[in-house]
This record gives sequence, C-alpha cells and structure tokens, in this order.
Amino acid sequence: MHEGAAPLVDPARLAGADVHDAPFHFLVAHGQLPADAGPALAADFPMYPSAGFFPYREEDCGPSIIAVVEAMTSPAFAQALGARLDLPGLADYPALVTICRSLNLRHGTIHTDSRSKIATALLYLCPDWPNGSAGALRFLSRIDSIDALVAPEIPPLYGTIAAFKRADNSFHGHLPFEGERPVVQVAWLSSQAELERKTRRGGFTRWLKKLLGSLDAKWGAGRSRDAAHRD
Repeated sequence: MHEGAAPLVDPARLAGADVHDAPFHFLVAHGQLPADAGPALAADFPMYPSAGFFPYREEDCGPSIIAVVEAMTSPAFAQALGARLDLPGLADYPALVTICRSLNLRHGTIHTDSRSKIATALLYLCPDWPNGSAGALRFLSRIDSIDALVAPEIPPLYGTIAAFKRADNSFHGHLPFEGERPVVQVAWLSSQAELERKTRRGGFTRWLKKLLGSLDAKWGAGRSRDAAHRD
C-alpha cells in the first residue's frame, strides 16, 4: 500500500455500522474496504484444496490479505467492534483467524457458535453476488427455521463485515450454496488455552482436508480416464 493510501481495514469505518441489540448483539457494516483494493485482495487470497474454513497461515497469503488480518486482529479493531457489541473488553481476548475460499452444500446449518467464542467477525470479499439468497448470511430468532430472520439477509459482498456477540440465542446460518465465497473470519476466544486447542484441531483438520482433496483429485482423474475409455 503506497504512502497516503487508505488503510485496508480502518476501525473508524465501523462508526457507520447498522447495530442491533436484540435478540442478541450483532452488526452489519458495508464499505469496510477501499474499492480499489479488490484486485490485490483477490490475487493475494489463498488457494485451498477443498471447501470450508482453514486456519490462517501467513505463508498462504499475499501481502494485502496479511494486512487485513493484522488490522482485524489489532487491539484498535477489537476495541471499536467491542464498543458496538456490548463487549468493552474484547481486545483482552485472543483472536483466532480462519479463512474460507469456497463452500459446499453441507455448510450453513443454523448454529450459535461454541461457548468458547466471545465474538465473531466476518469480512466478505465477493465482487458481486448473483446467487440470490443462497450463501447469504442470516441472523435468526430460532434454531429451527432458516426463515426466522431478525434483519435483512447479508449477501457476502466485497467490504461487508458482519459481526456478533456469541450468546445462547445467537442463531445464524444460510441457505445451501456450493462454490466460491471468499471470507476472512476472526473469532475472539475465551482463553489462550482455547486458542491453542482450536489451533491444534485446525491444523489436523487442514491436514485431513488436504489429504482428502488430493485423493479426490486422484480418484476424479481416474474416473475421468475410465469414462473416456468407456466412451
């Protein structure tokens, strides 16, 4: 980023967020990224072997994504977010970063997030979203209905941040979607021990997904060759 350019993620931009206090604390903030940063962020976004959320590793990412993660895990960002989610001490909690490039149809079931999470923020990076409601985040009043919206659904459009304070009723999910939907997720956890536990588990999950992805590619190639021979 050249000298004098707007910061990629600026806590001050959260001042314009649409904040809700009921049925749980959540917010939606649009325009959280400079419009001209889109190409660099797309080029720097990591490639993964399969769908789902992967633990952030700096070596996977280009400089603009690294800058986004550094900004979203900074005390200043946590303080600004916490002020809007009734979490004045949010900056005191350790942050876990996961990144997702694509989803499959099993993602999006309604949940509240685990009790070890204090708050979660999602930064979406899709330049457009021609898929309608599929894959668009919904904050909900019930765990048994994806249609029980408490606010308009949130398409995963570039520069949109959706964030919420975890609670026993912080229900959220989305309609099934399969394909690319890049997002950076930051979750503030209840303790360093939880961060270490989730990091270990995430590392194992990453290894397993990579293994399954390579096996699927191998078997898929084999099936394609078999089909070609049958034709």
